[in-house]
Amino acid sequence: MSYTTDGIRNVALAGQAGAGKTTLFEALLHAGGAIQTAGSVERGTTVSDHDPMEKERKHSIGSAIASIDLDDVHLNLIDTPGFPEFRGATLPALAAVETCAIVVDAVAGIAHSTRRLMERAKQRNLCRVIVVNKIDHEGADLAGVVEALRDEFGGECLPINLPARGRGAVVDCFFQPSGEAEFSSVAAAHQHIIDQVVEINETVMDHYLDVGESGLSGQELHDAFEQCLREGHLVPICFVSARSGIGVKEFLQLAAKLLPNPKEGNPPLFEKGAGASVQPIDAVPDPDRHVVADVFKIVNDPFVGKLSVFRVYQGTVRRDTQLFIDDGKKPFKVGHLFRLKGKDHAEIEKAIPGDIAAVAKIEEIHFDAVLHDSHDEDQIHLKPLDFPLPMFGLAVAPAHKGQEQKLASALARLGEEDPCFRVEHNKELNETIIRGLSDLHLKLMLERMKERYGVEVTTRPPRIAYRETIAAMAEGHHRHKKQTGGAGQFGEVFLRVEPLPRGTGFEFADEVKGGTIPNQFIPAVEKGVRQVLEHGAIAGYQLQDVRVIVYDGKYHPVDSKEVAFVSAGKKAFLDAIAKARPQVLEPIVNLDVTVPDAHMGDVTGGLSSKRARINGTDSLRGGEIVIKAQVPLAEVADYQTELKAMTGGQGRYAIEFSHYEPVPPQVQKQLTEAWKPKADDD
Repeated sequence: MSYTTDGIRNVALAGQAGAGKTTLFEALLHAGGAIQTAGSVERGTTVSDHDPMEKERKHSIGSAIASIDLDDVHLNLIDTPGFPEFRGATLPALAAVETCAIVVDAVAGIAHSTRRLMERAKQRNLCRVIVVNKIDHEGADLAGVVEALRDEFGGECLPINLPARGRGAVVDCFFQPSGEAEFSSVAAAHQHIIDQVVEINETVMDHYLDVGESGLSGQELHDAFEQCLREGHLVPICFVSARSGIGVKEFLQLAAKLLPNPKEGNPPLFEKGAGASVQPIDAVPDPDRHVVADVFKIVNDPFVGKLSVFRVYQGTVRRDTQLFIDDGKKPFKVGHLFRLKGKDHAEIEKAIPGDIAAVAKIEEIHFDAVLHDSHDEDQIHLKPLDFPLPMFGLAVAPAHKGQEQKLASALARLGEEDPCFRVEHNKELNETIIRGLSDLHLKLMLERMKERYGVEVTTRPPRIAYRETIAAMAEGHHRHKKQTGGAGQFGEVFLRVEPLPRGTGFEFADEVKGGTIPNQFIPAVEKGVRQVLEHGAIAGYQLQDVRVIVYDGKYHPVDSKEVAFVSAGKKAFLDAIAKARPQVLEPIVNLDVTVPDAHMGDVTGGLSSKRARINGTDSLRGGEIVIKAQVPLAEVADYQTELKAMTGGQGRYAIEFSHYEPVPPQVQKQLTEAWKPKADDD
């Protein structure tokens, strides 16, 4: 290892799908000497898109990591997916770097995901650089792109180089500005960026006013530039064509000379404790301190096993180091330490602060785990990422009998790799539900499960967890009598039902007088009642918010048995429910829909057709609006697909359970007619 923490640069390439991030990743690796020939997305030969599914679809699904060594600079690059469905791979990469390079398509211009990622990077206090790619493509309005970027993201967005010579080269506007540009003026661009840089640092500003730019040292300019990046007062714009290599070496020089190292970037957002007692913690990039590292990527490699990729923030991880996971008491030994280059792993001796490395076959490690070598760092964690909620759901079951355990294991493995992929088991409905960010997201996860683990599934939309209740008081009665020769069965129950406030649950009361039902049989009556609670009375859903009062009955000294009172309690309860105006309840959710304001009318109109109550709107920066509503869950079961089509993929939404309400009469009729209770054996 010939570099120190001062020489490390960590950069994530992010941006809209189709902007050319993977091609730029390849071009940078080639220009930096990390690979002999740049791969091609079309031919499936890139370092980044090495997964068979990525090669087939010709776009990134997961993040990929590789590094470049330029003299004493070690540049860690992370290529991230552009499609919103794969934010579970993109967002963790932003937590592992100091700089986020947002790649913009010079032809397509600013996309919705560009805005979202710029905001995400800003929220994480990352230094930001905008890379305008495809500058030599037909139809690219480069001056228009710069104007749009400044309008959208502010005057802090300034070109640090400009296209020149018919867009066959770029000319520097910071270090040695000279020459003619395709548009604008090199001298003017230079002056704008110098003015922006020096005005943020009082010492440099005073020196600049005294002696002019020529009197400033390179270190002064570097320090002021780095401060501007760190504080968000400067977002450099640079131009490249990843396909032809134009501007790629210049971007590498920019990264080496001006982008922050781990000591210069904003400190990571570590915290200790939880809840009200949480305290911010400083992780210092000192190689001699205790180890603090955060796991930001998990890969279940069929050959290497479970691969845990982490960023070192403090201390030095060496082979044979003993590390703890979170606040675990049992350490594990780092038997092998790897550096990544796409799917390839090169063994290394140590990882210093700022390094990105990996360990294999440590099953206890999970996404976002903190690795450390001292109990002084117990209960430390990185501030959680704000992942989009996985709203799209499918109920899954193994296609072949006997694969239930294999399915559960495969789903757990997939969930380890993608924080936006969730697995739930609904005990009430006895179904396994997977949730993701879109139908495409879940489709690819199921394909991956089949490919890696050999598990095929059947799928269907998840069932809605309706409930049943009553709206009035009523009484019920049933006499259970069986005589089959010899000892028979006898039990008679009188009971009363009353509705309870919504959300109360269930109450059972014994008001039997004079021993008409002996005490030993009261639990049997309750058992029969609870069978109805569990399986429903009119539509097959759980019954709730009801009080049952048993007040009379009869028994036989010989023939009365527990089974008789279970059956009598159940039938008496069903008799009472039928007279108590039974209702089916449906879950109502709070729905927040975020869309460009141009789509507000379409979205609110669509929600109104779904029995939604619109509760108001909030305006956001960037021309977006949040529509707040309450809507039946059944009406938005497939809302993700509809919203995507309505807004061109620019809409997103979040839901949370609110309460239960009675369904409309026509819906209740459909649900009750569809349910056919099983015939009793009694």
